[in-house]
Amino acid sequence: MSLPSEAAIPSYLRDPPSSSSQQIPPTPAQSLAAKYRGAVIADLDLAPALSVPPQQSISEALAMSYDRSYDQLTVINPQNRSLLGYLSIPRLKQLLQSRALTEEDTVQEAMTRFRKGKGVKYTTITPETELAELEEFLTSGGGRESGFAVVTDAARKFVLAVATIDDLENFAKRRG
Repeated sequence: MSLPSEAAIPSYLRDPPSSSSQQIPPTPAQSLAAKYRGAVIADLDLAPALSVPPQQSISEALAMSYDRSYDQLTVINPQNRSLLGYLSIPRLKQLLQSRALTEEDTVQEAMTRFRKGKGVKYTTITPETELAELEEFLTSGGGRESGFAVVTDAARKFVLAVATIDDLENFAKRRG
């Protein structure tokens, strides 16, 4: 069997489209979806969040964070487990070095509170949230300032984990 002559092949099949043809580049959302291939936060295998009550001493909170190598601790109400805010360990170290706080002070004095009230809208991040959406949140959404996202159940009743951009980068490296 012989191959057809080049003249017998239609030009649209013979010549690949030029780079000047109207190809639409992928949107950032499409690029992220392809990057993570549909993976969700549960695929990150995050360690459980470490939550502390606002009345706990800073020295106890620091010891707990060092034991687990955590940079952020969530602060919850001990009665109803509602999320009040977070404690940034790097910021806490700065406050201790500047002597603005002592290790005997309480977490409440050092924590960053989440704003509550009318008009404040939060993005719910759950184990089923796609990693592309998490990256969007961490780079251009509500997590941009803090550098992390609090992972909760769908009803936002329980704090499950904390996800960071480092978690996403490590996942992408592992997955190749």
